[in-house]
Amino acid sequence: MVRQRRPSTAAEANALASGIRLRIIRLTLSDALTNKELADRLGKDPATTLHHVRKLVDTGFLEPQPPRKGARGAKEIPYLSTGLFRDLSNAGQSQVGEAMLEAYLAEIAELDIADVDQTAGVLRLGKAQQEELMRRMMELAEEFRERPVDPDAEPVAIYIATYPAK
Repeated sequence: MVRQRRPSTAAEANALASGIRLRIIRLTLSDALTNKELADRLGKDPATTLHHVRKLVDTGFLEPQPPRKGARGAKEIPYLSTGLFRDLSNAGQSQVGEAMLEAYLAEIAELDIADVDQTAGVLRLGKAQQEELMRRMMELAEEFRERPVDPDAEPVAIYIATYPAK
């Protein structure tokens, strides 16, 4: 069963309308990372990353964790995703959809394409069948998300999209 989602608020949709912020959320799903660690992973300067981190904290997508000492003894604050994005429906939010595609393309660009398992095709489906297909794909993703985490498993990202084949 796919979890019930609520429409995102304007502030939440605005926070999600950035490929960089979506990548920060994904990077902090299972590991708490500091602003510097996020900047390094994203290839961005720490000031830019901090701007995005603050917006995600302010809107409830990230939560600061207890401070820790960095390599040089300075206090660092790691951040962890709250998982809030999973509870939101962004239907009709084209800016969020564009950011999701931007984040996907940025992540894929960092990989060897041979490491991407992908398929494409065209189906002839009515509106009800399209909705059923998406619902079932989301249910399957949710089922796997709810399974116990294997600490030795590698994280795997998925991107699911349907679009008119013209």
